[in-house]
Amino acid sequence: MSFAKLLMLLGLALFALGLVLGYAPGLFAWFGKLPGDIRVERENGVLFIPITSMLIVSVVVSLILNLFFRR
Repeated sequence: MSFAKLLMLLGLALFALGLVLGYAPGLFAWFGKLPGDIRVERENGVLFIPITSMLIVSVVVSLILNLFFRR
């Protein structure tokens, strides 16, 4: 797969994500509020560490990349 095709696929994926977030924002309301996501709120700031959410993102991206780049 050439670099140009990869950039086009990435652009289409970002466009599709933008459409979903623009027209159905409640679809991803659960993201960042999963058990295992650490959120500490104090009077002078907020600390947010999305451990579980990033594990899910990592698994999904790995699956997608394995589907496209399998030999």
